[in-house]
Amino acid sequence: MKVIDFQGVSKSYPIYESPGQRLKELATFNRVSFHRDFWAVRDVSFEVRKGETFCIIGENGSGKSTLLQMVAGILQPSSGSAVVNGRVSALLELGSGFNPEFSGKENVYLNAAILGLSTAQIDARYAEIEAFAEIGQFIDQPVKTYSSGMAVRLAFSVAIHVDPDILLVDEALAVGDIYFRQRCMRKVHELRKKGVTILFVSHAIGDVKAIGDRTMWLDNGMIRAIGETENVVSQYLAYMVEKDSHFLELGTRAGEQPVGASVAPEVVESIPNVDHRYGDGRAKIIGIVVMDEEGRKLHLMEPGSQVVIRISARTTEAVMNPNVGFMMRNHLGVDFAGTNTLREGHQLAELWPGDTVTVDFHVTLPELYPASFSLSPAIADGNLTHYKMCDWIDNALTLQMGHGEGQIYGYLHLPCKVEVNSRLGAKETVPYGH
Repeated sequence: MKVIDFQGVSKSYPIYESPGQRLKELATFNRVSFHRDFWAVRDVSFEVRKGETFCIIGENGSGKSTLLQMVAGILQPSSGSAVVNGRVSALLELGSGFNPEFSGKENVYLNAAILGLSTAQIDARYAEIEAFAEIGQFIDQPVKTYSSGMAVRLAFSVAIHVDPDILLVDEALAVGDIYFRQRCMRKVHELRKKGVTILFVSHAIGDVKAIGDRTMWLDNGMIRAIGETENVVSQYLAYMVEKDSHFLELGTRAGEQPVGASVAPEVVESIPNVDHRYGDGRAKIIGIVVMDEEGRKLHLMEPGSQVVIRISARTTEAVMNPNVGFMMRNHLGVDFAGTNTLREGHQLAELWPGDTVTVDFHVTLPELYPASFSLSPAIADGNLTHYKMCDWIDNALTLQMGHGEGQIYGYLHLPCKVEVNSRLGAKETVPYGH
């Protein structure tokens, strides 16, 4: 059963060069146009089935929020057909729908009533809403006194407790602390199991891959790809890596120094395996991936190839001297090789609570014997000799080493140059006695 059906939907906004141009157009009763049209969404067609989690990804300005606002009924399309069946609960903007002069409690009743709940129904749910928001006595204070995190806590709590048929989430969880964000994601999974249809917009690709049944990639208001989440996300990441490389290339041509930290790499939020984990928890490894130089995820490493080991970490407390690294182990569990940012001469900036850092290690693989190798990522605070481990994950990722062209004797083939010195050949014989 289709609960959302968009066919050929477009949305445009008039753009005026100056306020005077708008007045001129009004003076002619719109018979003469003094504006140009900006198409935020153009000819978009998609459908979402009941109980499906449908994710939308794309760069800022690609039309994601405009599309969700049309699903919510806030905006009407300029052309095309937009059909939505069911009660829609939307978390589109920070505290959207809240009256800043009203208290949190008054806004709960107001928003729930707008969504069609009776006072008795709201009374029955209020205790759960208040408990999930966890804002304490601020529930009785005006919303204008709330921090951004408190506002999104209350907004999300209301959105999920009004029994929606369709839940819209537009990047709202990005402002929450990691504890609340994890609780929200668990709740999203619960709603999925209950059959709630979810439209989820986020730049957190890890979240998209974790919950998305299908994903749509928007680019400049148009659909670039739509389908199975893993395939669409892979296309999107490959495009972003190519765009990033092109940007750095243009900067180099213009005489700029291509500093690696000038363009933040994509955050990775996937940890395939955890055999053992330890550290004081002030920072956490949130993801690790091995890619080729084009940004494609690798499942097999080729001897002698260039790979990128990407590690992302997020802080819960201040880390003044962060050091991110990894250890590579062979199939026997022997620490084979490793490195870190300080070892490579890169001093990371201080990290504050809630900060996220992503580090790319560009590695030329030696010619290793074909076996499985694991990577153990870590983040510490301190220098190379005196440090406190924040987080270490044993064997977070395991990859197979492929077969090289030549034979490997022992564990690895040493880079070797062979030179035959002709002067070491047989000497010219001299007759005895001469």
